[in-house]
Amino acid sequence: MLDTAPRSSRSLALRCYRALLSPWARFAVLVVLLGAAATVVLLYEPQKLLSDGWLPRVGGGVAVVLFTVGYGLCATAFVPRPLLNIASGALLGSYLGLVAALAGTVLSAALSFGLGRMLGQDALRPLLRGRWLRAIDRQLSTHSFRSMLIIRLFPGVPFAPINYGAAVSRMRWMPFLLATLIGSVPNNAAYVVAGSRAASPTSPVFLIAMGFIVISGLVAAVVAWRKRHHLRR
Repeated sequence: MLDTAPRSSRSLALRCYRALLSPWARFAVLVVLLGAAATVVLLYEPQKLLSDGWLPRVGGGVAVVLFTVGYGLCATAFVPRPLLNIASGALLGSYLGLVAALAGTVLSAALSFGLGRMLGQDALRPLLRGRWLRAIDRQLSTHSFRSMLIIRLFPGVPFAPINYGAAVSRMRWMPFLLATLIGSVPNNAAYVVAGSRAASPTSPVFLIAMGFIVISGLVAAVVAWRKRHHLRR
């Protein structure tokens, strides 16, 4: 009797431990984290911390590092990156703003991808049974760098959902982050330059940046429209 009680308690503890580490338990943790992040963004709008004048009191590399960390956390919590890019240009200027925006983009992508891979992949991969889902998973897993580079080059594609979705595939870390860095340069640069020249909206630089944003969006829409039949097949 004395030996049975400790064994049963160890067995119960082991079952609880396995249940807590099960795929669906980890996925539930991910859902709670993302829900909490979205709620914080809606209620407190933490992105305003990046544009309320707290950074000008800090200069140089410290400002870039602080903004990068804030950018990464806000983008992971579904704050739209165009707003963050514009704030980056307005507060740090074109050059430092672009550095901070790109670093924040990669940081956010790494955080989202890591959370999705660690907490959601095991639970969601068995659900990839539909034809479209299997095709997307095969494309992301087989042609990781090319697929992610094209996605990043297209403006208007939701950033955080793509990161979490890519984490469910078998895409590797290095192609994901490298394609994110390279593919984010054009659009990030356009928004950062527009933010840095927002005080003079009639300047040629501002107009060129806004023109690039509009034209790239139209090109992306046309390409997506022409590829619709291929996607259906």
